[in-house]
Amino acid sequence: MKALRFEHGELKLADVATPSLPGEVLVRVTHSGICNTDLEIVRGYAGFEGTIGHEFVGVVEESDNKTLIGKRVVGEINVGCGTCELCLAGDPRHCPTRTVLGIKGRDGAHAEFLTLPERNLIAVPDAVSDAAACFTEPLAAAIGITEQVEILPETRVAVIGDGKLGILCAFALAARSRNTSLIGKHSSKLNIAAGHGIEPVLLGQAAGLANAFDVVVEASGSDSGFATALDLVRPRGKIVLKSTFHGTPKWEAWRVVVDEISIVGSRCGRFEPALAALAAGTMPVESLITDEFPLADGVRAVERAAERGILKVLLRMAD
Repeated sequence: MKALRFEHGELKLADVATPSLPGEVLVRVTHSGICNTDLEIVRGYAGFEGTIGHEFVGVVEESDNKTLIGKRVVGEINVGCGTCELCLAGDPRHCPTRTVLGIKGRDGAHAEFLTLPERNLIAVPDAVSDAAACFTEPLAAAIGITEQVEILPETRVAVIGDGKLGILCAFALAARSRNTSLIGKHSSKLNIAAGHGIEPVLLGQAAGLANAFDVVVEASGSDSGFATALDLVRPRGKIVLKSTFHGTPKWEAWRVVVDEISIVGSRCGRFEPALAALAAGTMPVESLITDEFPLADGVRAVERAAERGILKVLLRMAD
């Protein structure tokens, strides 16, 4: 099969064997989404080598459970050991020996086929298109903020970063708070969020909002976003870090101490709430799609996704 692989410092389309792991389900990928984590892996984040990609929708081709064959599915990206305390509690996201699709110890989704355990697969509702289904994982990550931070209708929320992750976070949090602002550099991107219960704010105008927010989500993908978050959050407020970027961040730790700010790391979320929101049509995710490429042009697709101003780029496996 064809797969988009990062090996020995080079991203390339390669011919590799169709995966086959005992006890796992073979999924024929129909579409996958390129995200910032893919771009960071190509820059050296996480030290991963292999097939990249973790946002996908596909059709089950082979399974010991014959009732799954032919079903359209998405997949939880964290594969736990199944026996540790976290896995037994139903949350493998922090299993100490987990593999992660296209990120850690497991080939990913920018390929014609992938395998995952049956427990990781979730059927896609008929009302959700393939394109929208590709947003299940990042939307779940956005909604996952609410697993750790309480968001009430009166909570004043700011999301920093008008890229795809920032906009998804704003969509997710605006579903709970009537006081949600999205802060970014690009009017065209901010306008996507405007009109969905989200107040668009250009970064240059954010100086007038110092200490104005109870919760600030940093989703800009840059070190400077943390400094902005420190400016915007109120004393004893919360900063949620969503960005993954390759590099050593620099920030004024004393401000966290003096203002007694809580810092929360937030990574993955549950898929079921994301799929329910997509099926209900409350998250206009397809408005974030900038471009779509066949897998054969996967290298070019990643280059396109890295261009300034680009939101979501999808790969389709069939030409």
